[in-house]
Amino acid sequence: MPCLGRTERDVQASGLQSVTVEDSMSMVHASQGGLPPASEHLLSEPAIVAGIAKATLPHTKVDWDGLVGDYDRIRDDIEAVFPIFRDFNRRVREPGGFRLYIGASERDWGAAGKARFLVAPGLGEDPAGDGDALLTLTTVRSHDQYNTTIYGFDDRYRGVSGRRDVVFLNRDDMRARGLQSGDRIEVESRVGDAVRRLSGFIAVEYDLPRGSAAMYYPEGNRLVPLDSHDPHSGTPAYKSIPVVVSKLDDPAVHAG
Repeated sequence: MPCLGRTERDVQASGLQSVTVEDSMSMVHASQGGLPPASEHLLSEPAIVAGIAKATLPHTKVDWDGLVGDYDRIRDDIEAVFPIFRDFNRRVREPGGFRLYIGASERDWGAAGKARFLVAPGLGEDPAGDGDALLTLTTVRSHDQYNTTIYGFDDRYRGVSGRRDVVFLNRDDMRARGLQSGDRIEVESRVGDAVRRLSGFIAVEYDLPRGSAAMYYPEGNRLVPLDSHDPHSGTPAYKSIPVVVSKLDDPAVHAG
C-alpha cells in the first residue's frame, strides 16, 4: 500500500511528526523524515490505519483524527497500557533513544528465579512428508531488505549479489536431484490439493539442514496457498512449505 516512507516529511495538524522505531538491539528512538513526499496524495501509516478504523467503526469513541494529528498522543496511549514505555515521549527524544527492558538480558528470571525452557511437542500442523521427495521451504529476508521493502539486490549474509531469483539448498539434497549451483530449477509446492509452481529460479548450494530449502520473500510467496495458515493466528505458512525441487528441462524458461 503506497504510504509515506520514513525518509519523507510527515506533516499533520500539529506540525512535523516523528514515528517511533525499534532496532534489533531493542533500542527505541524517534525517526523524522526530511525529504519532500513522492506525491501529495501519500498518507502516513497512522493516517491509513485511522481511516480504516473510522470507516469500519462508525460509532467508535476513539479520537482517531486527534491521534493522527499528533503522534505524541499515540505514544501517550502506548505508555498508559505498557509500563515499560514510561516517559515515552521524553525518552524517545533523547539522543540514541532508550533501550527496552529485556528480562533475560538482565538475568532477571522473575519470581521463579530460574530460566524456563519450554520444549515444543512438535509441529503437528505441518503436512506429512512424501519420503525424500519433499523439502521444507522457508522464506527469508536478504541483507538489503527490511520486512517487504527491498533496497538492493545484494545479500552479504549469504554471498549473493545482483539477484534474488535463487533457492538455497543443502548439498546432499542437490546431489540427490542431480543439481549443481547455478542450475535453473522448478519449485512446486504441494499443500493439500493446491499445486503452485515457480520456474527458472537458480539453485544455490548453502549450509542448510538436509531436507530444507530457502528462498527470499516476497518472491516465494506465490508458493503459499491463501488457505495455508495457522488456524489460531491466521499467520501464513511462510516458514514451512512442502515443495518438490527439480531441474528445469528447458533452461531458457524464465521465472514465472
